[in-house]
Order: sequence, then structure tokens, then C-alpha cells
Amino acid sequence: MADDVEDSEVPDGPGVPPAHGPEGTFSQKQQEGPGAARQPDEEAASQPGPDPGKRTELDQREEDGRGYDDLRRVLGQRVYNNFYGTVDASGAAFGFGKASTPGLAPGTVGAEEIDRTLRYYLPPQPCFDTALGKLRSEHIVVLAGQDNTGRGAGSFALLRRMTGEGAGLRSLSPANSLADLAASSAIKAGQAYVILDYVGERNVDAVQAFEIRRLSEELRHKGAYLVITAGESTRRRLALSDYCVQWHAPDPLKLYHHCTGLLPPAPMSPDVASELLERVGELRRPADVVAAATALVDGADAVLETLRDSAKHTVRNWFSEEPTAGDLLPLAALAFLEDIPERNFEEASVQLAVHVRDWELTGEVPAAEPDAPPAKTLRGVTFEQSRARWQERATGLVRLERRPGPGQDASRSERRIVFASPRIRELVIAELHSLYGYELWYPLRQWLSQLTRTGDLDTRTEVARGVALLARHALAEVDENLLQVWADGVASQRVTTALTLQFMCDDEHLAPQALNIALSWADHRGPARAVTTAMALTGRLGSLYRLEALNWLWYLARRGERTASAARRSVVLLLQSAERDPARALFTLRYLRTVIAGTAQRSRDRSSVLRMTVQLLEAEGLEGPGPLAAALLRGTPDSARHLGSLWASVLLSVCRRRAVGALCRTLTALRGDPAVGGSVTALGEAMRHDMTARQWEALRNDLSSALHHPDFAIPGTHQIARLLLGPLKGRPTSGRRPADASLPSTPPVSPSSSVSSARGGRST
Repeated sequence: MADDVEDSEVPDGPGVPPAHGPEGTFSQKQQEGPGAARQPDEEAASQPGPDPGKRTELDQREEDGRGYDDLRRVLGQRVYNNFYGTVDASGAAFGFGKASTPGLAPGTVGAEEIDRTLRYYLPPQPCFDTALGKLRSEHIVVLAGQDNTGRGAGSFALLRRMTGEGAGLRSLSPANSLADLAASSAIKAGQAYVILDYVGERNVDAVQAFEIRRLSEELRHKGAYLVITAGESTRRRLALSDYCVQWHAPDPLKLYHHCTGLLPPAPMSPDVASELLERVGELRRPADVVAAATALVDGADAVLETLRDSAKHTVRNWFSEEPTAGDLLPLAALAFLEDIPERNFEEASVQLAVHVRDWELTGEVPAAEPDAPPAKTLRGVTFEQSRARWQERATGLVRLERRPGPGQDASRSERRIVFASPRIRELVIAELHSLYGYELWYPLRQWLSQLTRTGDLDTRTEVARGVALLARHALAEVDENLLQVWADGVASQRVTTALTLQFMCDDEHLAPQALNIALSWADHRGPARAVTTAMALTGRLGSLYRLEALNWLWYLARRGERTASAARRSVVLLLQSAERDPARALFTLRYLRTVIAGTAQRSRDRSSVLRMTVQLLEAEGLEGPGPLAAALLRGTPDSARHLGSLWASVLLSVCRRRAVGALCRTLTALRGDPAVGGSVTALGEAMRHDMTARQWEALRNDLSSALHHPDFAIPGTHQIARLLLGPLKGRPTSGRRPADASLPSTPPVSPSSSVSSARGGRST
């Protein structure tokens, strides 16, 4: 898949430079317009003290800032590699590794990726032929059914039949409005489109039948095709019911024989072959069947051992013995608090027991079920913590490790309790959800909420990971009873909510749901939830759905100051987390250039985007000390022209002083590094390209003066500054270059119609 959204979506061209002062130089008093916000660093001295009514919002913004500090720590530690690597559903159901699904992130899916996906594909009948007929006649079809039945590969196979060998396709965002897609100019002639795991409409005026018909007619008129995969509930929607085909997986044994027929024969004894067929016949995921067949090259015995799934049997056997509360509660606690220091785990485990005991003493029943019969409760809770007995209580499920925390030396190492394998954690949560009811889950939810308010960051991060695993089995419960509540809570709870949505992206079927949940809080749900949306659109979620994330963050940046401040921080954090992802970093920089180019001079939107831009240029990197801009110039040389255009824009605005300071810090960080000479020269050329000769000369004078400050008067800084500034050669004196007419106007206020959300909201 292409590593970026098409350039037509976020154009790669110079933005419209900001207007300059009447003298063509930097004016210290230059303003964005009558209604422009006053910059805190420029005019703090002239601001009166906040009145009591505004102090509350200032406190809230400070609390939000602490939340963003927590998010930076989690992203900066890079411990949770799933924020940066490919999505891996840790476990394919029986332990086979699973690569990222092509098309999971919107963008172009290349022909070679489709070929790899369909290498062992066996069309399930009769649903495949039914879907193919509907696609031919209507140019749109919805594959509805259960997850893990091969709907994604089926969509590729259907589109390949219509477009022929060697053709790619475009993956669109699962949060797209089909009505907006029909009304937009996004549909291109002869193009094949797919929407994987469509989540439905967020608005109350759900897609109407005539809108879908219009989309079908638009596709037919342009000779384009669209395949949508969706859950079972989609079939019951009136507007889509005529386009749905009930999808199911192919017979596992037929698929297995199909795969082995394409592979070299694998030697095995008759007994092994017989058991292998028996185990394969029990598989329900086509991906697992293919994985078993292709893994035979490593030996049939190894495949058979994996299919026996000893971890699953161990967990089920443990629960089948009906453990006492004294054994069950610590294991339930560990499911949400793995890998924290043992002493902290013991304290949290006792707190869970207290919640269970307190609930027992009240004798309450669910508020929604006042006439419910008395539930079987957990009795005999004790508060002993016998470390010597722990492994005996959970034989085969847990083990002890000893290691220091992040950033600590070996002398600070502590014992930590972890599951015997990563898969066991999910299996334990699945069994807890399957076997126990309200008498366990009500106090457990109360306990989790307490941890989100009082726990340290490591504890809350593990809570988020556990809740994300629970969402695989009880998404509605997690959303309604936990995430909806935490999203409107204190900063620590909102951070936990954002991290939960990030971890939900590890499951390809939950990723679209995570996006939908996050976006549901952006409008008319209060500032706290809007801030949670902004927090959630960073990290893995913002990486998968980068265009949609940036569109919504730009929308939030034009709301009240608390929400706008959070949106600016999120955009910065998106770029910080992309430090080692050149395609995503360039995408973010190009997006900001496009927005600046489309905002009117002296407008409120112009002021908003310039504040966002200067905050980004001032930001520190996550990978180590030093400015983020310096890290990008080192690792992604192509960023120089984008950074140069952004710097020119803020230098010609009221943010000038902050921009000069950020430029000085960046040059100081790059001093003495001969490898960045070309990037610094390109940065200067890009800046000069968007300035008049007079403005450029003013910058040279001001930067030269600023570099005499003791913080910057360091050997090597002036040498690299000369690479940036250089002599003025061939620069016209008639004024700034004209704007590039190819750049579109800035997205409108509604994020659903921002920078072409209809063309895909995410990309890898």
C-alpha cells in the first residue's frame, strides 16, 4: 500500500505566504486582524489577571496539559510498539502470527498486495457468486456477516474480478458518510473502492435509500465499483438491505486442501495427518487455516502443537475448577494490571477485594433490574497476599520476572507478575466475561474507575490495555459503562480513555469502532469529551486515520480555547510520534501548509493555524533532547521545504518572535553536524522562496542579532546559520512569488467535508 494519501488530497505545493507589513519588513505590532487572538508570549505583560470566572478554565487547561504530558511519556517510551508497528491481532485464534490487513488504513492498495492476499484464496459459495452478481448490476455491494470470515479478502477478490489482474484499489475510511460520498467528486472513473468494517452513520439522519441509490448511479455512470464489509447488524438497515449479501467463511477442510495443493508436499505420519485434519476442521477463521497450511514447511508436528492450543486448555481447565474468590480476584486484577511492580499489584488486588466486599454488604442489584433474582455472589474474600503461594494458585498461567522500570538501573529492579504468554491475558479476560456476571463485573468496573483516577501512569496504561482486550468481547459494555464515563472525567481518566482507544487499534475489527467512538464526542458532548477526542486522535489511531484525524483536529482547533488548545497539542504530538515515519511526518507538514494556503488573510482561521504551526515549530522531539524540527531535518531531509514554508508563514505574522526563537534553537541543535548541511540549505531556500527580498534581509538581521544571545552563541551555530541564510542571489525585488493556484481552499468548518474525507480518512 502506498505510504501516503494521494497528493491530490493534501497538495504538495507552496502555500500562500502571509501578507507582509506596509514596509515589506517584519512589523512588531503586526496583527492577524481585528479579532485575532493575542499571543501569550508577545503580550503577556499587557494582559490583566484572570477573573475568577475564567480561572476555572485555566485550571482545566492546566489539567489537560498534564494529561498530554502523560500521553507523551507513553509514546516517548516506545515500549508499546503497537503504536508504531503493523497491526497484529496477537493471536490469530490459535497462535499463528498475523500480518497487517491490506486496506486496513485508507489509501492505495497496490496490485502486489492484493496478489499476496489472494494467493491462497478460495471463494465461498454461493455467497461469492451472489455478491459478484450484485456488484455487476448495482456497482455496490455490502458483505455483511461475522468478523473473521474472510470478508476483507472477499472484497478484494470481487473487485479483482471486475477490474482485472494487475489493478489496485482505493481503501476509504470506515467512518465515511455514504451520502457525502455520493454527493462529492471523490468517485473517479474506472476506480475500485473498498470500505472495510464500515461503522455506519454518526448523524441522526442515517443514510437514506435514495442517497444509496444515487451513490450506485454515480458508480455506474463512472464505471467504478465499491465493496463494503460490515457487521451483521448492517443487513437489518433498511437503506442498505437491498445491497447486502450474507457472507460466510469457506469450509475449512476445503480451504486447507486448496492451500496444500498449491504448496510442496509436507511429509507426516498417518496419525499426525489424521489429527491435523481433525484440528483444522475445527478452525473458523480462514486466516488460521491458511496459516496452518503454509506453516507445514516448518514441520507438521509443530503445526499440530499450535493447533492443540495448550494455552486455551490451561485457562479453561483453571476456570473449570471453580476457583475461590481468593484465587479468582488476584487473577482478575492481573488481567488489567499485568507487569507492574508486585507491591503495587498487591495493593490494587486488595482494593478490588474491598470493592467486592462493599458491594456484597450493600446487597444491591443492578438499577436497571430491580426485580432481578438474587445473584450468586463471591464469598469468603480475604486480604492475604501470600507471594509464596501465587504461582501455586495460578499454575501455568503466571510467572514472576525481576527487572527495573523504564529509565531505572538494575539496582532498582523489582519483582513483577506477568502471564506465562501474551495470549493467556486475553483468554483470561474472555473467560471472566463468559463465566461471571454482575456480581463480579460491577465491583470490577468500580475498581477500574478508581484506578483511572488514582493510579500512576504505568497502572493506567495497563488498565487501558486490559479494557481494550475486554472490548473484543464486550464492546457495548466497555463503551457505555467505562469509556463514556471516563471521557467526561478528570484528566487521568481521559488519558486512560485515549490509551484504550489506541490499544483497540491492535484489533483490525475494533480499529474502526475506536475511531467512531472517539469522533462521537467531538460535537455537542461538552468540552471535556471534545478534549478526549483530541487526545485519542494521536498515536496509533491518528496514524491509521491520519487524514480524518487531522481534519477533525483542525475542526476542534476552531472551537473554544480549551478545546482548541488540546487540538493544537494533539497535532504536535502526531508529528512528534511520526519522527521515525517520514511519510506520516511529511503528510502532517503538507497538511498544515495546505490549511495555511486556504485561510484568508487577517481571519480567525489564519490566526488559529499560525498558533498551531508555531507551537509545532517550538516542540521538542520524543526520541531525545532537542527540537523536533532538528530531528526531522536530520532524519527526513524532504521535510526541509515544508518546514521552510511553515516558518516563513509564522515569521510574517504576530508569532514572529516565537518563530525566530524556535529557528535559533533548531540551528543550535544542528551545529557541528555536516550531514545536515543540505537540509539546512534547503530550509533556507524554502523560506526565502516565500519572502520578498526586503523581508529576507530583515530576517537575516534579526536572526544574526538573536544568535548573539548566550543560549545560542555557541561555536558552530553561526556557521550553520550561514548555510541557512546564504547570499541573496537572483531574488526578484518586485515582491513575493504568486500563490500556487493548484492549492484548494481550506476545509470548511464541518469536519465531514474537510480536506476530502470522502477520499479516505486514514493512510499508512
